[in-house]
Amino acid sequence: MNPLRKAQSRDKIGAAFVTAANAGDVDAVLSIFTPDALIDDPSTGGCFLGREGIRKYIEQYFIGYHTVTRMLSQERLGADRIRLRVDFTGDFGHEIGLLDMFVDPAGMVVRIDASLE
Repeated sequence: MNPLRKAQSRDKIGAAFVTAANAGDVDAVLSIFTPDALIDDPSTGGCFLGREGIRKYIEQYFIGYHTVTRMLSQERLGADRIRLRVDFTGDFGHEIGLLDMFVDPAGMVVRIDASLE
């Protein structure tokens, strides 16, 4: 079994996402999302729907910009929502952002709402 799938408890899903994105492992990133998941990231000017949309997002904005993400904090905001405060560095410079991750009962990410501070 994929080690990221084992880590899908609500308390570990954020770290699993950051680890996979930093490694440039698109398939591992996709393995934590439902097939119809959504990433809404206004800083990019768009929403990314489904695994193909999320693949494009990771390839373009994480791999393409050599983004390295460091998790600063994680806060549980209810049974199905986790907020990560993250430090992004890459070809674009440096940003601090929030990732609100919505997780289904099976531990899969159904939505991420991203924003910059």
